[in-house]
Amino acid sequence: MNTKIFCDIAELDQIKKFNKKKIVKGFTTNPSLMRKAGAKDYKLYSKKILKICDNKPVSFEVFADEYEKMKIQAMKINSWGRNIYVKIPITNSKGKFMGKIIKELNNQNIKLNITAVYRAKQTEKILGIINKKTKVIISIFAGRASDVGKDPIPEFKKSISMARKYKNVEILWASVREPYNYLQAKQLGCHIITVPPPIIEKIEKFGKSFNQLTVETVKTFLNDSKKSNFKI
Repeated sequence: MNTKIFCDIAELDQIKKFNKKKIVKGFTTNPSLMRKAGAKDYKLYSKKILKICDNKPVSFEVFADEYEKMKIQAMKINSWGRNIYVKIPITNSKGKFMGKIIKELNNQNIKLNITAVYRAKQTEKILGIINKKTKVIISIFAGRASDVGKDPIPEFKKSISMARKYKNVEILWASVREPYNYLQAKQLGCHIITVPPPIIEKIEKFGKSFNQLTVETVKTFLNDSKKSNFKI
């Protein structure tokens, strides 16, 4: 499986830098990343991102919490460009399944990125309401699950197995915590992994031997002890 790397970022300068990298096949963002990047006008800022990466898929998320407003936001976001995936949360903040809006947008041939997924049962619910033509990404949050002691691997295995019947569906490993997650995603057969810039740069350096790592580690400790003029 050739797992595609998407860059999870909102800073414009970083997007310019990582858009030039062949290893980066697309971009994802969310309202939290946009806020952190200093965005004041969501639409204006999103269009600045699209000017930079107009030939790679980009996911922009709705932030409404109810069906009607979510639909309005989704339609507007979709109109901004052909390379856009509209991010829709699996549930709203009250835990209500957003199946109605997912099904409706999917039937209108709008590319979707269903986000905040944690369980294979959620994947099953999504697959049960979508068609087999319009592109859909299902983003499973591995890191956030493991942060609270949950093993995400079984959920990925089940989700990937179910999605095999849908050529238009891609399973995405979200909330990366370390570079090794990329290898895990590849081994599982994930179609995509979305990765923050610092971890992408570490992935680019894959290939060092254990001996190289040992020597580099010892040199680091030695150099730091000399800089601090430590004595025993």
